[in-house]
Amino acid sequence: MSAARKRVAVVGVGTMGSQAAWRLAARGAEVVGYDRYAPGHDRGAAGGETRIFRSAHFEDSRYVPLLQHADALWERLQQETGRELRRLTGCLLMGPAEHQQMATVLQSIAEHGLDHEVLDTEALAKRFPQYRIEDGDAAVLDRRAGFIRPELTIQTAARRAEQLGAAIHRYTTVREIVPHANGVEIRTDTGSERFDTAVVTPGPWVNDLLPDLPWDVDVRRLVSAWYVPTTDAWSGEERPAFIRTAPTHCYGLPSPDGISVKLGLSRALHLPAGDPNRLDRTVGPEELGIFTELMGRYLPDLHPDPVRLSVYMEGYTESSRPLVGPLPGAENVVLLAGFSGHGFKLSPAFGDIAADLALDGTSAQPIGFLSTVGRTEA
Repeated sequence: MSAARKRVAVVGVGTMGSQAAWRLAARGAEVVGYDRYAPGHDRGAAGGETRIFRSAHFEDSRYVPLLQHADALWERLQQETGRELRRLTGCLLMGPAEHQQMATVLQSIAEHGLDHEVLDTEALAKRFPQYRIEDGDAAVLDRRAGFIRPELTIQTAARRAEQLGAAIHRYTTVREIVPHANGVEIRTDTGSERFDTAVVTPGPWVNDLLPDLPWDVDVRRLVSAWYVPTTDAWSGEERPAFIRTAPTHCYGLPSPDGISVKLGLSRALHLPAGDPNRLDRTVGPEELGIFTELMGRYLPDLHPDPVRLSVYMEGYTESSRPLVGPLPGAENVVLLAGFSGHGFKLSPAFGDIAADLALDGTSAQPIGFLSTVGRTEA
């Protein structure tokens, strides 16, 4: 960073914005955050008590160095705050052996020497009897994996940023971001402020705030559902998170208190969110059919009636790769958007990358495949 102390706005203090505020404040920037609600709210993309952290990656092995950077920053944030934000319980990755995502997982493990264990059908059935396995399935236990506490993480990162000197304007909606030759103007209902640079992390409000964005971000409404086990198969010493790749992509996390199991689905099974300010947060019985089908086929020890349902939003790009880098035509505005359901585990790394870009204009992290610079597809 240059000798002059930069003044940086962070628009949206959620999953990415809270981490960006922490990393910017840690590096001496004058940070001002804006959020339409308050850090840790349940109206956007982050919520539901737990999210998965994993070291191996299904979609693209190029994410692994970013995951490793995030891993170190998760440890740092916990050490600085004294809060348990992440617990490493492992993550079981399952699916047909010939499925492309299982091949990518094994590729990422081999390329980066990740700590893992391959389980055959017999070993899987004996060690994790709560799962029903089909012929031809493969399973990989990612040992450097587990769960993250999303609401606590966002509040903790935001509070740490404030301890380091950041100011956060809660319940303050940003209406417009106006780049200038020598800075950025942030306009709200109560006035405007000038900054040297801005980090914009609008989550599902990206299309509202940036209607002229040259890439499409498809905002979807997703349902999380919690089910109670009917046997003690889920109460053993090993209680890893899990992901199944096919034929229906789904994931789950045993709750930290051991009472229930949270289930979630992939993009193809999410409905369009519509206006993010008028999200339908009621889950109809017809939306539960896919969960019932999955439990009957793969998770027979869960009671078929949910004990809790929650609705959130996520933004997806066409390629499922996020948009990370300068806003086209506005080099002093750094955009982080469209994380396509894969962002939370990586959020400390992307917060650090946002700080790099806002303060130095570049980052040493390998983000070329995600960068907005020269990007023609979403």
